[in-house]
Amino acid sequence: MFDLIPAEVTLGGLYLPPALVVATAGLVATWLVTRLLNRLRLTRFFWNPPLTLFAIWTLMSAVIGLFVLAP
Repeated sequence: MFDLIPAEVTLGGLYLPPALVVATAGLVATWLVTRLLNRLRLTRFFWNPPLTLFAIWTLMSAVIGLFVLAP
């Protein structure tokens, strides 16, 4: 049962912890969403844009983590 969760992720012979891969993928996804929101001028409606973008990063990382670390 516990063998399904990866202990590390191999990228070109480099072993990385899965949390680092998930956080990096979440950051890239957040960057893309942020560019879209800025292009559509929707970030002006945010009360605290850095806090909102941190929340988007957290949500993106959680969703990506469900697929990378899925049991």
